[in-house]
Amino acid sequence: MESLSLFELNNLIRSLLEAELPDTYWLEAELSEAHLASNGHFYVEFVQKDATGRSFLAKARGTMWARTYSMLAPLFEKATGERLRAGMKVRVEVGVVFHELYGYSLNIVNIDPSFTLGDMARRRREILDQLEADGILHDNQQLPLPSLLRRIAVVSSVSAAGYGDFCDQLKNNDYGLAFDVRLFPAVMQGANVEESVLAALAAIADEADQWDCAVIIRGGGATSDLADFDTYSLAAAVAQMPIPVIVGIGHERDETVLDYIAHTRVKTPTAAAAFLIDHGSEQLAIIDELQRRLTQGVRLRVENGVLRIQSWGNRLLQAVRMRVESEKLHAERMEGRLTHGARTSIEQIRLKATGLETRLLQTTQLRLEKEKLNLERLEGRLSTLDPVRLLRRGYTLTFTTDGRLVRSIKDIKKGDPIRTQLPDGIAYSEINKIEESIS
Repeated sequence: MESLSLFELNNLIRSLLEAELPDTYWLEAELSEAHLASNGHFYVEFVQKDATGRSFLAKARGTMWARTYSMLAPLFEKATGERLRAGMKVRVEVGVVFHELYGYSLNIVNIDPSFTLGDMARRRREILDQLEADGILHDNQQLPLPSLLRRIAVVSSVSAAGYGDFCDQLKNNDYGLAFDVRLFPAVMQGANVEESVLAALAAIADEADQWDCAVIIRGGGATSDLADFDTYSLAAAVAQMPIPVIVGIGHERDETVLDYIAHTRVKTPTAAAAFLIDHGSEQLAIIDELQRRLTQGVRLRVENGVLRIQSWGNRLLQAVRMRVESEKLHAERMEGRLTHGARTSIEQIRLKATGLETRLLQTTQLRLEKEKLNLERLEGRLSTLDPVRLLRRGYTLTFTTDGRLVRSIKDIKKGDPIRTQLPDGIAYSEINKIEESIS
């Protein structure tokens, strides 16, 4: 039997493949490896896994030559927002190649971005469905936002320009608001994103009572790196944070799973800072309005008290003058009727009238001083009833959504939303249970 050299056998296989197979096929597979060489060629390894995702059913080497890569890669990234990378599922048009020296491989000549977009959306949907099945999808969104957002725990890269912009905007706000910001450093792009961000969130959760909210920000960077945030572990950690989480890690058109489960989503680090400043300015406006109404109420009470005292004083002075005049007239009539010998008695009566006038004037002065003391006590009581002072002493004011003060359980019912005024802000909540006091 005639034997073949290895080259001859490989050449025969190559000839048969080229003769029998169509020029190209559309292939659906996962990229287990992806590498852009210095010469511009893009090398990948295609794999297919079994239903469990743990075992491989097939593998093949693939190549996208530099000229093809320079045309297809920008189009793919523009459509999907991601670069071709390991772990991504793709639909590509390939030609089957067998080389006598390098063996079997696939040449990539086209790619379908819509397939990858669908797989990315499916993966995010699966994560969200799992969070919902676990009962934690909306946990963070349902946390009440504190009235004062002053103590801010930030998850970001220590060298990120976005973090610097965030801090500068908070520091130089137009309202003079003071913020206490602390960075919990994390890697925001690359292979260690998930592990690093999880560690930062865990550190914040361990001292949650020291922070009003957590902010996850990532300024700039490649859009394709956002896929590192689309993991169940990160999403579950954010959903179960004990304080509200504000997320700003993408650009205007970007989305990650975290955007769907965080308490508040913004687009950029500066947008996150603007949100915190706007929230603080709204609370300042509420406090200013309460102070204005309190000051106006106290001023009206004092002015009314002064007017009443002045009225009482005028009436008392008028009564005293009338009494004095009456006594003088009486003394004059007595003097006319009495003889010269009775003038001494008349003088005594006149002295009595003068003494009475003095006593009445003294009585009036004492009454005025007493009313003045009463007014001062009234002002003191009004001061003690100052809502701000009451709030600082531990009391709170609870209002319905239409602004009515809640004075009795008859003013509310189960399920009603309410807001509670505290000394340092407003808490929003909902009535879950009402118990009537037993008198």
